[in-house]
Amino acid sequence: MTALLPTRKDEAYRYADLDALAPLWPVAVERIVLADGEQRALSIIESGQAPVARELAVVLGKGARLDLRVLNAGFAYARIAVRAELGEEAEFIFGAAQLANGQQVQEIVTEVLHAAPGAISRQTVRSVAGGQATTNYLGKVRVAKGADGTDGEQSVRAMLLDRTAKANAKPELEIFADDVKCAHGCAVGELDAGGLFYMASRGIPPEQAKALMLQAFIAEAFAGAADEEALLAQALERLGEVL
Repeated sequence: MTALLPTRKDEAYRYADLDALAPLWPVAVERIVLADGEQRALSIIESGQAPVARELAVVLGKGARLDLRVLNAGFAYARIAVRAELGEEAEFIFGAAQLANGQQVQEIVTEVLHAAPGAISRQTVRSVAGGQATTNYLGKVRVAKGADGTDGEQSVRAMLLDRTAKANAKPELEIFADDVKCAHGCAVGELDAGGLFYMASRGIPPEQAKALMLQAFIAEAFAGAADEEALLAQALERLGEVL
């Protein structure tokens, strides 16, 4: 029996391009399971011409650590969904960058469940949209009852290069435990005019100034990654096309 395509009533798909998603549906679930104490670093780069939709189900055992980085920089619709369940004292690091132009829609959806005490999660998402493109981020951090000592953070920022570009962002916390430390921050804006003026006054051409500022912006998503330099190099190559 074919799974029905979701509708916009489903919170995880409220901003999705359902027409682009339809040929890719249903999306196979990719499972990533780390045993107690296991550590792993993983990078996902989407940079092709074809539409793509991926769904990752992550389970971290006691004391396990996963460092997951995503570069969403293809030339068509791209959706990456990550659902992570954290065991006791597990650590989940997630950094993602989205680069879109034209009439593209790119989106990242995360749901992180702190299922046991003492787990840590860090999520950093940076999006850049030009032309008539749209970037989406929906992220939920859930803290289960009894998951005391949870430490969860979300940092979500989007940069719009044109007035016709759009960015949707919805970070969310759902907490059912005491003695937790959870925070999220979200901002959508344009390149800092003051910063651009300062760089112009130092003789830096406008396009180069924009590129330098965006490079620093995107780099925040990949800071500390095992293959940080390779991720940033590919991001910058795509950024040149977005600009």
